[in-house]
Amino acid sequence: MGKRIVIIQGHPDPAGGRLCHALAGSYERGAAAEGHQVRLIDVAHLEFPILRTQEDFENRPPVAAILAAQEDIRWAQHLMIIHPLWHSGMPALLWAFFEQTFRYGFFAERSTAGQRWPKRLLRGRSAHVIITMGMPALFYRWYMRSHCLKMFTGGVLWWSGIAPARSTLIGNVGGMTQAKAKNWLDLLEADGRLAR
Repeated sequence: MGKRIVIIQGHPDPAGGRLCHALAGSYERGAAAEGHQVRLIDVAHLEFPILRTQEDFENRPPVAAILAAQEDIRWAQHLMIIHPLWHSGMPALLWAFFEQTFRYGFFAERSTAGQRWPKRLLRGRSAHVIITMGMPALFYRWYMRSHCLKMFTGGVLWWSGIAPARSTLIGNVGGMTQAKAKNWLDLLEADGRLAR
């Protein structure tokens, strides 16, 4: 029996047609061909407010779209998260989605008196984060120290108990040839078959 996989497609363009959309589609085809169960969360098509206060984060109930995303993530054994790099980080819409989704009671319990670390509620799940970018991937990894990636995997995912979290950086997308793009799409389809 295959794995339960959720793909979080984080490109904020609702029109589609971007490399991130193609990568998500290739991964989904590979996973489905191997018998894995796949659900897709396309963040660009979700309606939700941004969080503005601590009160909102801690006490305002999530809207229906966020509750559905939380249920999908609870169901999953593996998360495939795909997004472009914008201004050295993830797009604002995707970050707003994670702020809304990863609330107390979902990703972790609130710390209580005498408790050093909150209980992580999403243990037993793995993740793979793919980031596309215009700059060379080595420049982002070595000069910029993969700051956004480390903040996300070592922050949001780590505090949730999601591990291991592997990553793939795809650089130079603006000048990418069709042959190179096909190589990446084939690689993502193979990853989907392996559910990794």
